[in-house]
Amino acid sequence: MSPASFSSLSADHQRLQALVGAWRGEEELAATQWTDAGSATAEVLAEAQFGGLFVVQRYRQRRDGTVSFGSHNVFGFDQQNGTVTMHQFDSMGFVPASPATGAWNGSELILERSSPRGAARVTYIFDDADAYRMRLHFKPAGGDAWQDMVSGLYRRVSPSGQG
Repeated sequence: MSPASFSSLSADHQRLQALVGAWRGEEELAATQWTDAGSATAEVLAEAQFGGLFVVQRYRQRRDGTVSFGSHNVFGFDQQNGTVTMHQFDSMGFVPASPATGAWNGSELILERSSPRGAARVTYIFDDADAYRMRLHFKPAGGDAWQDMVSGLYRRVSPSGQG
């Protein structure tokens, strides 16, 4: 889709296009109930869909040469509520009761979601058009402290998402 095609999108939908492209990342994982601490690499492929109204992202994390986690994320903008949304389906198999929701704060996109297991907060920090950082935190149900889960730096390898 050409940039001119996105001109009819709201400014909020246009901001989501920052996610579009093929990316590779280096990640650090904290020890959690789901995984051991260590390093990983990630491949992220994100494409604009439905004229840019949504961005569909496929994420694959590798540890020791094997895919250790995967997700399929759908980002959108809920105009009625004025929030960015992210529906996530992943290899852990939990069915989300509701999407993560949030907003932009300057060059940061911050999304949070709650479930019976606790709350998750993911922050995307766009350093420039070709690099972003991601941090994922988790707060267990009944807890009051956010725990580090994953942090990574991702660099663009293709602008179109066709990687």
